[in-house]
Amino acid sequence: MDPMDLSTGQARPANRHWRFTGWLLAAVWLFFLNVPLATALHQPQPWRRVVGVAALIVFGLGYVLLFQWARRLRQSLLPIPVPRAWTGLLLLLAVGVASIPGTGGDWLATLVYVAAAAVFLLPFREALATVVLCAVTPVLASRLVPGWEAESTIVFAVLLASFAMFGVSRLAQRNSELQAAQQEIHRLAVAEERARAARDLHDILGHSLTVVAIKAELAGRLIEVDRDRAAAEIADVEGLARAALADVRQTVGAYREVTLAGELAGARSALAAAGIAADLPADVPALPAERDRLFGWAVREGVTNVVRHSGARCCTIRVHPDRVEVSDDGRGPSTPDGSGHGLVGLRERARRLDAAVSVGRRADGSGFLLRVHAPVDAR
Repeated sequence: MDPMDLSTGQARPANRHWRFTGWLLAAVWLFFLNVPLATALHQPQPWRRVVGVAALIVFGLGYVLLFQWARRLRQSLLPIPVPRAWTGLLLLLAVGVASIPGTGGDWLATLVYVAAAAVFLLPFREALATVVLCAVTPVLASRLVPGWEAESTIVFAVLLASFAMFGVSRLAQRNSELQAAQQEIHRLAVAEERARAARDLHDILGHSLTVVAIKAELAGRLIEVDRDRAAAEIADVEGLARAALADVRQTVGAYREVTLAGELAGARSALAAAGIAADLPADVPALPAERDRLFGWAVREGVTNVVRHSGARCCTIRVHPDRVEVSDDGRGPSTPDGSGHGLVGLRERARRLDAAVSVGRRADGSGFLLRVHAPVDAR
């Protein structure tokens, strides 16, 4: 997987320098092959020279390609298939053994790469067992094969390369986990933004279009009996439509501001258009900005439900420092838990301030009551 652009959360095409760095990380360790390569080049018999050099070239290319394959899987946050990893390691070992006619005992240097690749490719226990075998093989080979000298430097190189590759593999794993976390953060941010847009559009357009529909219906009834008032209602419809359009634009731009005073004024107009008597407070207490905004959304949602569904004759709104209540004398809530989309959005807003939203009937058992209660220490 290519590096990720943190500003967008999308994969960014890897540049040439990054690709070159990846190849360099794999190829830099090939200097350990200089001893077996020199041995092969100094073989007196041409066929031994050709076999040794060719096998070492194939071995080096195979190691680099195997490393790059595993590295690409790690960057793509994909697991390395263990059977394929073992197949690659065994092929690598077979090519190293095939170089013996040209390299003699110096072929043991290839075990350095087999051990390093095992650490990068295999689970920890399997990788540890492979490293131990690679470290023990030079010691046993010097005792079992005449003419092969004990190579303590090979044992040290196996351990050193394995330890270094362990650090590289852990770093690659941490980078992959960090990349996965960044992608998850981006996904959640996108989901949150979509939820916010859906919530705001519902709350804004649901209220505005309800009032537009009521005024348009009223204008239709008045057009034959009172053309002047019908024209005034149509003008209100135009104004409401323009205001709704402006609200949508502001919501998309994420800078729309809702205030309690503004929503109370809008509630008075919407209730009057619906022919519902409005009992609203003459003034409101000074509230923290976040609570004022929350109470404004509560008034908007409550009045929208009253106008749409209640069949009420009177709507009452009461504002206190710690709560706001919207009630009516209509038919009451259609669902006991108030599970409408608008109320779900209101609960999400309230949750951010540790506030509670309750829906039910008034104290006398009639009508509808929406209450939002915020702790006095809420913002």
